[in-house]
Amino acid sequence: MVSRAERTWFADWWWTVDRLLLFALGALMLAGIIFSLAASPPVANRLGLDPFYFVNRHIMYLVPAIAVLLGVSFLSPRAIRRVALVVFVVSLALTAATLHFGAEVKGARRWIVLAGVNIQPSEFVKPAFVILVSWLFAESSRKSDVPANSFAIALLAAVVAVLVLQPDFGQTLLITLVFCALFFMTGMRFVWVVVLSGLGAVGGFVAYSTIPHVARRIKRFLDPASGDTFQVDAAVESFVKGGWFGRGPGEGTVKRILPDSHADFVFAVAAEEFGIVVCLAVVALFAFIVLRALRRAQRSEDPFARFAVTGLALLFGTQAAINMAVNLALIPAKGMTLPFISYGGSSMISLAYGIGMLLALSREQPRAEMLVASAGGALVERPA
Repeated sequence: MVSRAERTWFADWWWTVDRLLLFALGALMLAGIIFSLAASPPVANRLGLDPFYFVNRHIMYLVPAIAVLLGVSFLSPRAIRRVALVVFVVSLALTAATLHFGAEVKGARRWIVLAGVNIQPSEFVKPAFVILVSWLFAESSRKSDVPANSFAIALLAAVVAVLVLQPDFGQTLLITLVFCALFFMTGMRFVWVVVLSGLGAVGGFVAYSTIPHVARRIKRFLDPASGDTFQVDAAVESFVKGGWFGRGPGEGTVKRILPDSHADFVFAVAAEEFGIVVCLAVVALFAFIVLRALRRAQRSEDPFARFAVTGLALLFGTQAAINMAVNLALIPAKGMTLPFISYGGSSMISLAYGIGMLLALSREQPRAEMLVASAGGALVERPA
Protein backbone atom coordinates (compact mmCIF):
# COMPACT_ATOMS: atom_id res chain seq x y z
CA MET A 1 0.00 0.00 0.00
CA VAL A 2 1.05 3.59 -0.61
CA SER A 3 0.92 5.78 2.49
CA ARG A 4 -0.59 9.25 2.32
CA ALA A 5 2.36 10.48 4.38
CA GLU A 6 4.82 9.63 1.61
CA ARG A 7 5.93 12.57 -0.52
CA THR A 8 7.17 10.64 -3.54
CA TRP A 9 6.08 11.35 -7.11
CA PHE A 10 4.16 8.06 -7.20
CA ALA A 11 2.38 8.73 -3.91
CA ASP A 12 1.43 12.22 -5.10
CA TRP A 13 -0.03 10.69 -8.26
CA TRP A 14 -1.77 7.78 -6.54
CA TRP A 15 -3.62 9.92 -4.01
CA THR A 16 -4.72 12.55 -6.52
CA VAL A 17 -5.65 10.49 -9.60
CA ASP A 18 -9.22 9.19 -9.94
CA ARG A 19 -8.69 5.55 -8.98
CA LEU A 20 -12.29 4.56 -9.72
CA LEU A 21 -11.79 5.77 -13.29
CA LEU A 22 -8.59 3.72 -13.49
CA PHE A 23 -10.41 0.58 -12.32
CA ALA A 24 -13.26 1.16 -14.78
CA LEU A 25 -10.78 1.58 -17.64
CA GLY A 26 -9.00 -1.60 -16.54
CA ALA A 27 -12.33 -3.44 -16.65
CA LEU A 28 -12.92 -2.18 -20.21
CA MET A 29 -9.48 -3.38 -21.29
CA LEU A 30 -10.08 -6.79 -19.73
CA ALA A 31 -13.44 -7.01 -21.52
CA GLY A 32 -11.62 -6.16 -24.75
CA ILE A 33 -9.27 -9.13 -24.34
CA ILE A 34 -12.18 -11.49 -23.57
CA PHE A 35 -14.24 -10.26 -26.51
CA SER A 36 -11.19 -10.51 -28.79
CA LEU A 37 -10.76 -14.14 -27.76
CA ALA A 38 -14.39 -14.72 -28.70
CA ALA A 39 -14.54 -12.74 -31.95
CA SER A 40 -11.18 -12.83 -33.70
CA PRO A 41 -10.21 -16.53 -34.30
CA PRO A 42 -12.72 -17.05 -37.17
CA VAL A 43 -11.45 -13.88 -38.87
CA ALA A 44 -7.85 -15.09 -38.54
CA ASN A 45 -8.79 -18.51 -39.95
CA ARG A 46 -10.47 -16.92 -42.99
CA LEU A 47 -7.25 -15.00 -43.67
CA GLY A 48 -5.06 -18.09 -43.25
CA LEU A 49 -3.48 -16.79 -40.03
CA ASP A 50 -2.88 -18.36 -36.64
CA PRO A 51 -6.24 -18.50 -34.77
CA PHE A 52 -4.94 -16.21 -32.02
CA TYR A 53 -3.15 -13.79 -34.33
CA PHE A 54 -5.50 -10.87 -33.62
CA VAL A 55 -5.73 -11.72 -29.91
CA ASN A 56 -1.95 -11.61 -29.57
CA ARG A 57 -1.75 -8.34 -31.48
CA HIS A 58 -4.58 -6.88 -29.43
CA ILE A 59 -2.61 -7.60 -26.25
CA MET A 60 0.58 -6.36 -27.91
CA TYR A 61 -1.11 -3.01 -28.64
CA LEU A 62 -2.56 -2.91 -25.15
CA VAL A 63 0.90 -2.90 -23.51
CA PRO A 64 2.10 0.41 -25.04
CA ALA A 65 -1.43 1.81 -24.66
CA ILE A 66 -1.33 1.24 -20.89
CA ALA A 67 2.19 2.72 -20.75
CA VAL A 68 1.02 5.82 -22.65
CA LEU A 69 -2.11 6.19 -20.52
CA LEU A 70 -0.21 5.99 -17.23
CA GLY A 71 2.75 8.05 -18.43
CA VAL A 72 0.59 10.91 -19.71
CA SER A 73 -1.49 10.91 -16.51
CA PHE A 74 1.60 12.15 -14.62
CA LEU A 75 1.96 15.28 -16.78
CA SER A 76 1.21 18.81 -15.61
CA PRO A 77 -1.35 20.94 -17.50
CA ARG A 78 1.46 22.97 -19.05
CA ALA A 79 3.25 19.84 -20.27
CA ILE A 80 -0.04 18.48 -21.65
CA ARG A 81 -0.54 21.62 -23.73
CA ARG A 82 2.99 21.51 -25.09
CA VAL A 83 2.84 17.81 -25.97
CA ALA A 84 -0.60 18.27 -27.54
CA LEU A 85 0.71 21.02 -29.79
CA VAL A 86 3.52 18.76 -31.06
CA VAL A 87 1.19 15.77 -31.49
CA PHE A 88 -1.36 17.90 -33.34
CA VAL A 89 1.15 19.39 -35.80
CA VAL A 90 2.83 16.04 -36.53
CA SER A 91 -0.37 14.00 -36.79
CA LEU A 92 -2.15 16.60 -38.95
CA ALA A 93 0.86 16.70 -41.29
CA LEU A 94 0.86 12.89 -41.50
CA THR A 95 -2.91 12.90 -42.10
CA ALA A 96 -2.35 15.29 -45.02
CA ALA A 97 0.47 13.07 -46.26
CA THR A 98 -1.89 10.08 -46.48
CA LEU A 99 -3.65 11.89 -49.34
CA HIS A 100 -0.52 11.40 -51.46
CA PHE A 101 1.33 8.45 -49.92
CA GLY A 102 -1.39 6.40 -48.22
CA ALA A 103 -2.86 3.25 -49.68
CA GLU A 104 -6.46 3.51 -50.89
CA VAL A 105 -8.81 1.22 -48.96
CA LYS A 106 -12.53 1.22 -49.77
CA GLY A 107 -12.22 4.53 -51.58
CA ALA A 108 -10.40 6.37 -48.77
CA ARG A 109 -6.78 7.13 -47.90
CA ARG A 110 -6.44 7.06 -44.13
CA TRP A 111 -3.36 4.94 -43.46
CA ILE A 112 0.33 5.60 -43.88
CA VAL A 113 3.28 3.26 -43.33
CA LEU A 114 6.06 4.49 -41.04
CA ALA A 115 9.01 2.21 -40.23
CA GLY A 116 7.00 -0.75 -41.49
CA VAL A 117 4.01 0.00 -39.24
CA ASN A 118 0.56 1.00 -40.51
CA ILE A 119 -0.62 4.13 -38.72
CA GLN A 120 -3.89 6.05 -38.93
CA PRO A 121 -2.65 9.54 -37.96
CA SER A 122 -6.13 11.08 -37.84
CA GLU A 123 -6.75 9.10 -34.64
CA PHE A 124 -4.06 11.16 -32.89
CA VAL A 125 -5.39 14.44 -34.26
CA LYS A 126 -8.60 14.09 -32.22
CA PRO A 127 -7.35 14.23 -28.60
CA ALA A 128 -4.66 16.80 -29.42
CA PHE A 129 -7.26 18.99 -31.18
CA VAL A 130 -9.52 18.86 -28.12
CA ILE A 131 -6.67 20.06 -25.89
CA LEU A 132 -5.75 22.94 -28.20
CA VAL A 133 -9.30 24.25 -28.65
CA SER A 134 -9.90 23.86 -24.89
CA TRP A 135 -6.82 25.98 -24.30
CA LEU A 136 -8.12 28.61 -26.72
CA PHE A 137 -11.61 28.63 -25.23
CA ALA A 138 -10.13 28.93 -21.72
CA GLU A 139 -8.05 31.93 -22.81
CA SER A 140 -11.14 33.47 -24.39
CA SER A 141 -13.05 33.13 -21.12
CA ARG A 142 -10.20 34.84 -19.23
CA LYS A 143 -9.46 37.61 -21.72
CA SER A 144 -12.34 38.76 -23.90
CA ASP A 145 -10.01 40.80 -26.13
CA VAL A 146 -8.10 37.70 -27.28
CA PRO A 147 -9.49 36.35 -30.62
CA ALA A 148 -9.15 32.78 -29.31
CA ASN A 149 -12.56 31.66 -30.60
CA SER A 150 -11.59 32.69 -34.14
CA PHE A 151 -8.36 30.68 -33.86
CA ALA A 152 -10.35 27.67 -32.59
CA ILE A 153 -12.71 27.86 -35.57
CA ALA A 154 -9.71 28.11 -37.91
CA LEU A 155 -8.24 24.96 -36.32
CA LEU A 156 -11.55 23.15 -36.81
CA ALA A 157 -11.66 24.23 -40.46
CA ALA A 158 -8.12 22.93 -41.06
CA VAL A 159 -8.86 19.56 -39.47
CA VAL A 160 -12.20 19.15 -41.23
CA ALA A 161 -10.66 20.04 -44.61
CA VAL A 162 -7.99 17.33 -44.30
CA LEU A 163 -10.44 14.69 -43.06
CA VAL A 164 -12.99 15.42 -45.77
CA LEU A 165 -10.32 15.05 -48.45
CA GLN A 166 -9.46 11.52 -47.27
CA PRO A 167 -12.58 11.22 -47.03
CA ASP A 168 -13.46 10.35 -43.41
CA PHE A 169 -16.87 11.76 -42.52
CA GLY A 170 -17.20 9.72 -39.33
CA GLN A 171 -14.17 11.34 -37.71
CA THR A 172 -15.26 14.70 -39.11
CA LEU A 173 -18.67 14.36 -37.47
CA LEU A 174 -17.13 13.23 -34.18
CA ILE A 175 -14.66 16.12 -33.97
CA THR A 176 -17.30 18.67 -35.00
CA LEU A 177 -19.79 17.46 -32.38
CA VAL A 178 -17.21 17.74 -29.60
CA PHE A 179 -16.10 21.17 -30.85
CA CYS A 180 -19.70 22.44 -30.88
CA ALA A 181 -20.24 21.16 -27.33
CA LEU A 182 -17.16 23.02 -26.09
CA PHE A 183 -18.12 26.12 -28.06
CA PHE A 184 -21.55 25.96 -26.43
CA MET A 185 -19.84 25.91 -23.01
CA THR A 186 -18.20 29.24 -23.80
CA GLY A 187 -21.64 30.82 -24.07
CA MET A 188 -21.57 31.27 -27.83
CA ARG A 189 -24.03 33.66 -29.38
CA PHE A 190 -27.09 32.35 -31.21
CA VAL A 191 -25.71 33.52 -34.56
CA TRP A 192 -22.95 30.92 -34.24
CA VAL A 193 -25.56 28.21 -33.64
CA VAL A 194 -27.21 29.18 -36.92
CA VAL A 195 -23.89 29.43 -38.81
CA LEU A 196 -22.52 26.09 -37.59
CA SER A 197 -25.85 24.31 -38.13
CA GLY A 198 -26.06 25.73 -41.63
CA LEU A 199 -22.51 24.71 -42.48
CA GLY A 200 -23.19 21.22 -41.16
CA ALA A 201 -26.34 20.88 -43.25
CA VAL A 202 -24.58 22.15 -46.38
CA GLY A 203 -21.63 19.84 -45.78
CA GLY A 204 -23.92 16.85 -45.34
CA PHE A 205 -25.84 17.65 -48.51
CA VAL A 206 -22.63 18.10 -50.54
CA ALA A 207 -21.25 14.80 -49.23
CA TYR A 208 -24.50 13.01 -50.06
CA SER A 209 -24.57 14.54 -53.55
CA THR A 210 -20.95 14.07 -54.56
CA ILE A 211 -19.57 11.01 -52.74
CA PRO A 212 -21.18 7.72 -53.84
CA HIS A 213 -20.39 5.58 -50.80
CA VAL A 214 -21.85 8.20 -48.44
CA ALA A 215 -25.06 8.30 -50.48
CA ARG A 216 -25.22 4.48 -50.56
CA ARG A 217 -24.90 4.20 -46.78
CA ILE A 218 -27.60 6.77 -46.11
CA LYS A 219 -29.94 5.21 -48.68
CA ARG A 220 -29.38 1.72 -47.21
CA PHE A 221 -30.16 3.06 -43.76
CA LEU A 222 -33.37 4.79 -44.87
CA ASP A 223 -34.40 1.96 -47.21
CA PRO A 224 -32.68 -1.37 -46.44
CA ALA A 225 -34.06 -2.88 -49.65
CA SER A 226 -32.02 -0.41 -51.73
CA GLY A 227 -28.66 -2.09 -51.10
CA ASP A 228 -26.58 -4.68 -49.27
CA THR A 229 -27.19 -4.49 -45.50
CA PHE A 230 -25.69 -7.89 -44.71
CA GLN A 231 -23.28 -6.82 -41.95
CA VAL A 232 -25.77 -4.65 -40.10
CA ASP A 233 -28.56 -7.23 -40.42
CA ALA A 234 -26.27 -9.96 -39.08
CA ALA A 235 -25.23 -7.71 -36.18
CA VAL A 236 -28.82 -6.98 -35.20
CA GLU A 237 -29.71 -10.68 -35.49
CA SER A 238 -26.91 -11.50 -33.04
CA PHE A 239 -28.71 -9.55 -30.30
CA VAL A 240 -31.86 -11.56 -30.95
CA LYS A 241 -29.98 -14.88 -30.93
CA GLY A 242 -28.04 -14.05 -27.80
CA GLY A 243 -31.01 -12.98 -25.74
CA TRP A 244 -30.43 -11.82 -22.18
CA PHE A 245 -27.71 -14.28 -21.18
CA GLY A 246 -26.10 -15.33 -24.46
CA ARG A 247 -25.44 -18.64 -26.15
CA GLY A 248 -22.18 -19.16 -24.30
CA PRO A 249 -18.49 -18.42 -25.06
CA GLY A 250 -17.49 -19.86 -28.43
CA GLU A 251 -21.07 -20.70 -29.42
CA GLY A 252 -21.75 -17.65 -31.55
CA THR A 253 -22.27 -17.85 -35.30
CA VAL A 254 -22.20 -14.20 -36.40
CA LYS A 255 -18.41 -14.01 -36.03
CA ARG A 256 -18.05 -16.69 -38.70
CA ILE A 257 -19.66 -14.52 -41.36
CA LEU A 258 -18.84 -10.94 -40.39
CA PRO A 259 -15.52 -9.73 -41.87
CA ASP A 260 -15.15 -7.04 -39.16
CA SER A 261 -16.37 -9.09 -36.20
CA HIS A 262 -13.14 -8.41 -34.27
CA ALA A 263 -13.21 -4.65 -34.95
CA ASP A 264 -16.31 -2.61 -35.80
CA PHE A 265 -18.80 -5.36 -34.85
CA VAL A 266 -17.21 -6.88 -31.75
CA PHE A 267 -20.16 -5.56 -29.71
CA ALA A 268 -22.51 -7.75 -31.76
CA VAL A 269 -20.35 -10.82 -31.12
CA ALA A 270 -20.42 -10.05 -27.40
CA ALA A 271 -24.22 -9.79 -27.54
CA GLU A 272 -24.62 -13.22 -29.11
CA GLU A 273 -22.14 -15.08 -26.91
CA PHE A 274 -22.44 -13.27 -23.58
CA GLY A 275 -25.92 -11.79 -23.79
CA ILE A 276 -27.60 -8.42 -23.50
CA VAL A 277 -26.86 -8.32 -19.76
CA VAL A 278 -23.11 -8.21 -20.42
CA CYS A 279 -23.61 -5.63 -23.16
CA LEU A 280 -25.56 -3.46 -20.72
CA ALA A 281 -22.71 -3.83 -18.23
CA VAL A 282 -20.29 -2.57 -20.91
CA VAL A 283 -22.62 0.37 -21.64
CA ALA A 284 -22.72 1.09 -17.90
CA LEU A 285 -18.91 1.13 -17.78
CA PHE A 286 -18.74 3.67 -20.59
CA ALA A 287 -21.48 5.76 -18.97
CA PHE A 288 -19.69 5.67 -15.61
CA ILE A 289 -16.39 6.82 -17.14
CA VAL A 290 -18.01 9.69 -19.05
CA LEU A 291 -20.28 10.88 -16.23
CA ARG A 292 -17.55 10.69 -13.60
CA ALA A 293 -15.20 12.66 -15.84
CA LEU A 294 -17.89 15.29 -16.45
CA ARG A 295 -18.46 15.54 -12.71
CA ARG A 296 -14.73 16.10 -12.20
CA ALA A 297 -14.78 18.76 -14.91
CA GLN A 298 -17.73 20.51 -13.28
CA ARG A 299 -15.84 20.74 -9.97
CA SER A 300 -12.66 22.10 -11.52
CA GLU A 301 -11.83 25.76 -10.93
CA ASP A 302 -9.39 25.88 -13.84
CA PRO A 303 -11.18 26.81 -17.12
CA PHE A 304 -8.66 24.92 -19.24
CA ALA A 305 -9.04 21.71 -17.23
CA ARG A 306 -12.83 22.10 -17.27
CA PHE A 307 -12.98 22.46 -21.06
CA ALA A 308 -10.37 19.76 -21.76
CA VAL A 309 -11.79 17.09 -19.45
CA THR A 310 -15.28 17.73 -20.81
CA GLY A 311 -14.06 17.52 -24.41
CA LEU A 312 -12.02 14.36 -23.88
CA ALA A 313 -14.90 12.68 -22.04
CA LEU A 314 -17.33 13.57 -24.84
CA LEU A 315 -14.85 12.38 -27.47
CA PHE A 316 -14.53 9.02 -25.70
CA GLY A 317 -18.24 8.59 -25.01
CA THR A 318 -19.48 9.74 -28.40
CA GLN A 319 -17.14 7.35 -30.23
CA ALA A 320 -18.43 4.47 -28.10
CA ALA A 321 -22.05 5.52 -28.69
CA ILE A 322 -21.54 5.70 -32.47
CA ASN A 323 -20.02 2.21 -32.59
CA MET A 324 -22.80 0.66 -30.52
CA ALA A 325 -25.49 2.53 -32.45
CA VAL A 326 -24.13 1.13 -35.74
CA ASN A 327 -24.20 -2.40 -34.27
CA LEU A 328 -27.87 -1.86 -33.40
CA ALA A 329 -28.70 -0.29 -36.81
CA LEU A 330 -29.72 2.96 -35.14
CA ILE A 331 -27.54 5.09 -37.44
CA PRO A 332 -25.97 4.56 -40.87
CA ALA A 333 -22.97 2.22 -40.90
CA LYS A 334 -19.66 3.88 -40.07
CA GLY A 335 -16.31 2.29 -39.37
CA MET A 336 -15.48 3.43 -35.84
CA THR A 337 -13.91 1.34 -33.09
CA LEU A 338 -15.36 0.62 -29.66
CA PRO A 339 -12.81 2.20 -27.27
CA PHE A 340 -10.37 -0.31 -25.72
CA ILE A 341 -12.49 -3.22 -26.93
CA SER A 342 -12.26 -3.26 -30.73
CA TYR A 343 -9.06 -4.39 -32.46
CA GLY A 344 -6.88 -1.55 -33.74
CA GLY A 345 -3.45 -0.28 -32.74
CA SER A 346 -3.71 3.40 -33.74
CA SER A 347 -7.15 3.72 -32.19
CA MET A 348 -6.15 2.06 -28.92
CA ILE A 349 -2.97 4.08 -28.40
CA SER A 350 -4.62 7.39 -29.34
CA LEU A 351 -7.49 6.64 -26.95
CA ALA A 352 -4.96 5.87 -24.22
CA TYR A 353 -3.27 9.21 -24.93
CA GLY A 354 -6.58 11.04 -24.64
CA ILE A 355 -7.67 9.26 -21.46
CA GLY A 356 -4.22 9.77 -19.95
CA MET A 357 -4.67 13.52 -20.41
CA LEU A 358 -8.16 13.28 -18.93
CA LEU A 359 -6.78 11.54 -15.82
CA ALA A 360 -3.98 14.09 -15.49
CA LEU A 361 -6.27 17.10 -15.78
CA SER A 362 -8.91 15.66 -13.45
CA ARG A 363 -6.43 14.92 -10.65
CA GLU A 364 -7.21 16.61 -7.34
CA GLN A 365 -5.21 19.83 -7.11
CA PRO A 366 -5.31 21.35 -3.60
CA ARG A 367 -4.44 25.01 -3.57
CA ALA A 368 -1.71 24.54 -0.98
CA GLU A 369 -0.38 21.92 1.39
CA MET A 370 0.99 22.51 4.89
CA LEU A 371 4.05 20.35 5.29
CA VAL A 372 6.15 19.85 8.36
CA ALA A 373 9.74 20.49 7.38
CA SER A 374 12.07 17.77 8.46
CA ALA A 375 14.55 20.27 9.90
CA GLY A 376 13.35 22.12 13.00
CA GLY A 377 9.69 21.07 12.57
CA ALA A 378 8.76 24.38 10.95
CA LEU A 379 5.58 24.67 8.94
CA VAL A 380 6.15 25.33 5.26
CA GLU A 381 3.47 26.10 2.69
CA ARG A 382 4.09 24.50 -0.70
CA PRO A 383 1.88 25.41 -3.67
CA ALA A 384 0.20 22.45 -5.33
